[in-house]
Amino acid sequence: MGKQDPQAGRNWYVVHTYSGYEDSVAESIKQRSEAFGMQDYIFGAEVPKEKQLVFKKGQPTEEERKIFPGYVLVDMIVSDESWYLVRNTPNVTGFVGSANIPVAVTPEEYGVIERRVGEQEAKYKSDFQVGDLVVIADGPFKNYEGSVDGVDVNKGKLTVLVVIFDRETPVELDFTQVKKK
Repeated sequence: MGKQDPQAGRNWYVVHTYSGYEDSVAESIKQRSEAFGMQDYIFGAEVPKEKQLVFKKGQPTEEERKIFPGYVLVDMIVSDESWYLVRNTPNVTGFVGSANIPVAVTPEEYGVIERRVGEQEAKYKSDFQVGDLVVIADGPFKNYEGSVDGVDVNKGKLTVLVVIFDRETPVELDFTQVKKK
């Protein structure tokens, strides 16, 4: 029958974990892989994160945020032993897939994840969507009401349509200058 190529069938798989345990699960999978001599089947585990700017006390602060809370990506070849080792890691609730068969992440899906993780520019967190009704809390249009016409998460800016002299006028504002109605 010949020896199986250890690289054949190597893919990224997704395991579901209890929320908040993603980093410790990824670390446990790596440690267990070494402890049980499974490095030829389990190559690594990652918790994809992206940078995000959030406002704290009115100042933008950079934070790392999990892209998929409750999930860990595992770079592995699925065999009975490797499946069992990962599946029985503390706080792992199962593989993403059907029944006991894990479904591999497609190269396209992994490419999207890699790009989001690789973006060095932090993006602003936005709770605003086009069409939201807002009240301007600061600046020359303080207390005016308007509707969100555009959201730029890269710059942390909104375009708000405000009625001035009976005409809708677009006004560019920072996220911090506006409150949802």
